[in-house]
Amino acid sequence: MLRHAVIAVIGFSAAAFATAAVIKLDRARDPSPPLAQTVILPRSDDGHYWVTGEVGDRRIRFLVDTGATTVSLTPDDARVLGIDPDRLVYRYEVSTADGHARAAKVRLTRLSVGGATLTDVDALVIEKGLPTSLLGMSYLGRLSRFEAGPEGLVLKN
Repeated sequence: MLRHAVIAVIGFSAAAFATAAVIKLDRARDPSPPLAQTVILPRSDDGHYWVTGEVGDRRIRFLVDTGATTVSLTPDDARVLGIDPDRLVYRYEVSTADGHARAAKVRLTRLSVGGATLTDVDALVIEKGLPTSLLGMSYLGRLSRFEAGPEGLVLKN
């Protein structure tokens, strides 16, 4: 069975969160607001929901994890997005299935899953111990609707 990390950020304070470095990943911005989009994602054979998200012009495979406080990236996926994990400041402590880990805050300028697009999505790069990137509540919680049903996982922005 895959071990999935559950991210619970410990000791966040509004001041610390506000002073964290922000990395803008999408240089080209579409000035028009995205249209409302409903996406239905089928459940995979392992019982989980796996999605390919577009961050800027790059693609990242995510495990949908409603128990994850934020979108969470592995160091390898951060590199795909042009983030150098060795240059980040890991000032947050998080709890994962593997225990405690350090994390660095980044901001994804645009994150789209099947056309359900949001801008300025908070994310964490987890220094060690995260086997796959997670699509957490910093994305899911900003949608107008998300739910698991017989037809699959419904996302609506």
